[in-house]
Amino acid sequence: MPLTLSPAQRTTSTLLLRPFKRRDADPLLEAIQMSLADLVKWLPWAHRNYERSDSISFIRESMAAWKEGRAFDFAIRRPSDERRHVGNISIWPTSRGGAVGEIGYWVRSDDSGRGICTQAAIRVLETGFEELKFHKIVLRIAVGNTASERVAHKLGATQEGVLRDELRIGGVWTDHTLWGILDNEYRAMLPEFRAQGWV
Repeated sequence: MPLTLSPAQRTTSTLLLRPFKRRDADPLLEAIQMSLADLVKWLPWAHRNYERSDSISFIRESMAAWKEGRAFDFAIRRPSDERRHVGNISIWPTSRGGAVGEIGYWVRSDDSGRGICTQAAIRVLETGFEELKFHKIVLRIAVGNTASERVAHKLGATQEGVLRDELRIGGVWTDHTLWGILDNEYRAMLPEFRAQGWV
């Protein structure tokens, strides 16, 4: 049976996370285009000619993946301005038998460095461990992407190794560090997350 997840929005103290809708194509495109100089360094799907048809295709695939239980993509917004796209965060199963999931994320360049990824990732960890019943959640981060590695540290994830030539980014095979967090480690971190105001 495919995994199922309620499409209800999730919130943090300052953010709103919800599934993508068709009307998100233009806000998503605007956020990606203004952030391309950063995104193309780390993400294989980002390219210099990204256009509206790409954002429409992503949203169509995102909606289908959610319905089929393959992946759950969330648009990151602020309650004060729900039309402005802040970034994406996704969670998906990588091993059903092992109860393992993976998280990926990006935040628009003019909102980076403000703790948005950390806050959104903690909320999605909660979704993964509490709703999807994962035992372990992993992150794959391109070597050199120190901002994403800082987020992994704040989540309490452990660096487990390096995946050589893991993804082709901008025509170049790129190593990725592999990070993991277990459900009991997440629960042990909850008091700190609350003390920081992240949950």
